[in-house]
Formats: sequence, structure tokens, C-alpha cells
Amino acid sequence: MRAPGGDRYHELKKTFRELHLFTVCEEAHCPNVGECWREGTATVMLLGDVCTRGCRFCAVTTGRPGALDDAEPEHVAQAIGSMALQYVVLTMVDRDDLPDGGARQVARTVEALKALRSDLLVETLVGDFQGQPRSIDTVLDAKPDVFAHNIEVVRRITRRVRDARCGYDRSLSVLRRAKDQAPGRITKSSIMVGIGETDEEVVETLSDLRTAGVDIVTVGQYLRPSPKHHEVMRFVTPETFREFERIALGLGFRYAACGPLVRSSYKAAEVFLRSVLKPEGGHETAGGLQAAPSNIETLLEARLAEARAAAGRIAAAPSSSELAAREAVTLLRQEGPSFSDSVAGEAEGLRRVTQVAGEAEGLRRVTQVAGEAEGLRRVTEQLVALRRKPA
Repeated sequence: MRAPGGDRYHELKKTFRELHLFTVCEEAHCPNVGECWREGTATVMLLGDVCTRGCRFCAVTTGRPGALDDAEPEHVAQAIGSMALQYVVLTMVDRDDLPDGGARQVARTVEALKALRSDLLVETLVGDFQGQPRSIDTVLDAKPDVFAHNIEVVRRITRRVRDARCGYDRSLSVLRRAKDQAPGRITKSSIMVGIGETDEEVVETLSDLRTAGVDIVTVGQYLRPSPKHHEVMRFVTPETFREFERIALGLGFRYAACGPLVRSSYKAAEVFLRSVLKPEGGHETAGGLQAAPSNIETLLEARLAEARAAAGRIAAAPSSSELAAREAVTLLRQEGPSFSDSVAGEAEGLRRVTQVAGEAEGLRRVTQVAGEAEGLRRVTEQLVALRRKPA
């Protein structure tokens, strides 16, 4: 396995750090991070980094999450939009503390990304939302290119390794609902092996997923994140993975990626192209028409070039938050230098906005502190109106 590296990898790593984006690629120590980032694919986690559930295979922190960040959809969209990515996977922690499980936050992020970068392919890898159809529909209504939910393991060991609030049949119902509500939408799921299942049970789960209407499936080797997590029960051979792939294609999946290092978002852009776009010059396999490797590489390079151009345009343009913050500064200037001192509760925050006028990075920091610059502008207008109102 080649260690991650190269100019593109280091460029994206630096950008993710500067924009304070939480990527599952790094946090989960994914072995494919370098390969995926080089082809313009990344996975970003929404709704914080604390999960309300505690699965025995997962390295994400379990606990009580903080308050929802209303500015997250815009922040993520602006950040991702300015990066040369052609495919982004939006995943999430489980948020059982929220009435909709966080579905609206995911949907808003998809909508913001699509509005900013129409060329970007967006996959939503979501939780089960406690099986609530309305929450599933909320995500679907945002029109992600791929709707994904991982069944994780075979039926028999689900209760042993997944949180008690998860369920094998519930996961199937989530995927079935997605396909029923949006038949043309690509659906996707993933299975871990080496955690106590048999080969026959894996085949049974593949069959269950296909019956639920799943289009794309990935099967990968479970690797223990730490000694406190579930132990690895076996290491599945490459030959067995090839057999899983053969069986999956025979069941009718549009695409199946099976291998020791395969993860749910493995080479997601290439998988999408192979399973959906079906370029000219492909050849027939058990799973249908697949594109020739040379055509896929050409398409990936073309899409990556388009992504770089689009990212450059976004990076060069001021964000809506910056524009809103500048409007607030203009209002303050019109009112005169004494205005901020006359409003005791907002004085410090307003002075900070004035101080950073014309400085984009400073405006971004104010936007993050204030939560939403548009809200700051509205507050400023209200304060101006109050000051003008006769006593």
C-alpha cells in the first residue's frame, strides 16, 4: 500500500486544516486517502464530531453533542466549493437528540453545494434517522446524486457490534424508502467483513441489499481502530473478495467494489462514472455495461479540470457572508463613529466588524464568531432603527 503523498494530497490537507473541516478520510485513518484525494474525492462529516450512538467498530467519539451550528451548511459549501474536488461525500454522526436526526442540516448543505458548484457530484452517507420516513425524504428532496446508508454487518451480529438503537431491518427499510421515493436516484451501502460473519451470511446480506433496491455495494476488511473496539475475527482473502464481487454483480448491482482496503467511499468518483455514466467503448460484465479503463481516466481528468476551474472562480469571489458583513459595516459608517459606543450590548462585536472592514479573512472570522453574517446585518439594521426611533 502506497503512503499518501504528492502535491495534490498535501494541497488538500493544508486547505482542510485552514478551513477547519473535519474529514473522515483522516480521522478514520483510511488507507485510501491519498488515492481518493488525488482523483478529487473527499468525505466531510457534518453535525459535529460527537455521536449519540456507540458502535463497537467505530472510532467516532460517543457522547452528548453540542448545539447545532446553523452556519455549517454555508461554511461547508464555501469551503468545499473553493477546493478542486469533483466528488464530495457528506456523512454525519448520529444525532438522536434532534427531532429530525439532523436531516435538514444535511439537506441544506447539499442545496448550498449544488447552488455554488453545479459541476460537483454530491453523495450523502447518512444514519438511519430512527427510521423516520420524513427525515429520509428531507435528504432526498435536496437531490444528492447518491443516497447512501451503510448496513455495516450481517444480520446475526448486528446487535453485538452496532448500537442497540440500530437495526438490520431498519437499515434495509431506509434504503428501500430511498429507492421507492426516488427511483432514479443511485443508492449505495457497505458491508464490513472479518468481524465474526460467515461467507454465506455475506452473500445473504448482498441479496437483502439488492432486494431493497441498492445499486452500488462495497465490501471491505474490518480493521480494529483501537484495543477497546471489537476484535478482528479473521482476515478475508483476496480470492474471497473477488468471489463476493462476482456474486454481487450476478445479483444485479450496477457496481460492486470488494477488497481488503475498500471502504464505503472508496474511489467514489470512479464508481459513480462506471455505474451511472456508462461511457462509450465499455464492455459487458455480469453487472452490465462497464466503461473501459482508458475512458474512465479521461473522464476523471476532464471532470477534475472542470472542478479546478470552478473552484478557482469560487475562491476569487466574495462569499455571501462576506458581502453581508460588508453591508453591516456600511450601515455603521453611515451612522457615524459614535454609534457603536451608544449600544452597550453590541458595542464590542460591532467595533470588531468595523475594524476588519475590507479584510476578507477578518470578515470570515467575524462570520464564524457571529454564527451568520446575514444575521449580524439584520441585527445592525434593527439597532439603527431603534436609535432613530424618537424617545
